[in-house]
Order: sequence, then C-alpha cells, then structure tokens
Amino acid sequence: MPAPDPVDDLLAQAVRLPEPAVRARLRQAASLTQAEVAAAVGVHRIQVVRWESGQAEPRNPQRRAYGRLLERIATRHPDVLETTS
Repeated sequence: MPAPDPVDDLLAQAVRLPEPAVRARLRQAASLTQAEVAAAVGVHRIQVVRWESGQAEPRNPQRRAYGRLLERIATRHPDVLETTS
C-alpha cells in the first residue's frame, strides 16, 4: 500500500465556504443568530460578524465546523444558493 500523500491529505481537509454574503443569507434562512452560530462553532459572535462581512476567514477546526453547518443549512434551504448564481 502506498504511503499517504501529505498534499492529498491537506486538500482532503480543505473546506470550501460560500461567499461571505451567502453565509449570512444561509444563517438567516435557518433563523439563526450570529451568537447561536458562534456558540455552535466555538468562537465569539464578533468572529461570525467578520466571516459574514468578509473581514476574516475561519481557521480549522472552526472552519470545518462552520462549513458543515453551512452545508447542512444549504441542503434545507437550496433556494438561498439558487438566488446567488
């Protein structure tokens, strides 16, 4: 069995997030507050404000958790993604 490729491992962990404005619309579609998202992901509310305004990007492990949250919201509210295309 070949040895694991560190580049492939790194890329497998990479989480692609929607644009900041879409992040905010997804959260709002799920009727979640920034404080609720922050508590679920393990950061302060101001970090969610920055992520949604494009002032900052989340880092792992919060990035993975935030990405999972947004992905699940998107499956429940696909209309949010359709209006951004």
